[in-house]
Amino acid sequence: MLGLLGKKLGQTSVYNAQGVMVPVTIVLVGPNRVLQTKTQASDGYNAVQLGFDDQKEHRMTKGLLGHFKKHGATPTKRVREFRDFTLPVKPGDVIGANIFAQGDFVDAIGITKGRGFEGVMKRHGFRGGDASHGAKGWRRRSGAIGQRLFPGTVMRGMKMPGHMGQVRRTAQNLQIIQVREADNLLLIKGAIPGSNNDYVVIREAKKLPKGSERAKRKIAAQTAVAEAPSKAKAAAAAAKPAAKPAAAKADAKKK
Repeated sequence: MLGLLGKKLGQTSVYNAQGVMVPVTIVLVGPNRVLQTKTQASDGYNAVQLGFDDQKEHRMTKGLLGHFKKHGATPTKRVREFRDFTLPVKPGDVIGANIFAQGDFVDAIGITKGRGFEGVMKRHGFRGGDASHGAKGWRRRSGAIGQRLFPGTVMRGMKMPGHMGQVRRTAQNLQIIQVREADNLLLIKGAIPGSNNDYVVIREAKKLPKGSERAKRKIAAQTAVAEAPSKAKAAAAAAKPAAKPAAAKADAKKK
């Protein structure tokens, strides 16, 4: 499975091939350095270890620094292992945005924005209590959380106030609108978890892998929807009767 480490830079809008404006997230995905390759024979599984964003040696732990020196690699801030990497690579190789192509579907993994301690209305979307008819002090509360007699305790998983955000989330089946190989940038349709300048993982979509029949059908459906307005306009123009010459109009008025 193909994948890259990257950094979310921000959001903008671009025009696609049909002239439709598409909201995209800009992700810097390179250079990614291959630190180590693992095989079934030596490690029990196949994987590729990538590093992203160079780091100074004195800021690394001794364990990680020893790992980098063992494989002759430059220390990086982020290290990630991708199992069953379909691209043939070796330690020391540098890869970037060019391993993906326009139209590919990817999954984006990141840490969501932290919101601090929040109540049940913001955290879970509760409606809150009544604001009139004798209700006092229950406007933004959750109401009863237990039972009167049996079992007489708060059930596990009860939605309550607490820390919101700052959790790992995966946005699936996002489409790549543009690949800017020279700048190592991917322009991905839609939103990606995290704040600007947060680290993210961009991997090949598990549900819509490259070259699969499901991916081809989805791309075909999107193309048909995008081309439908222009086809309808062309059909309407073809069905419209040709305009009469000005001379013929003048003769018709005289008659």
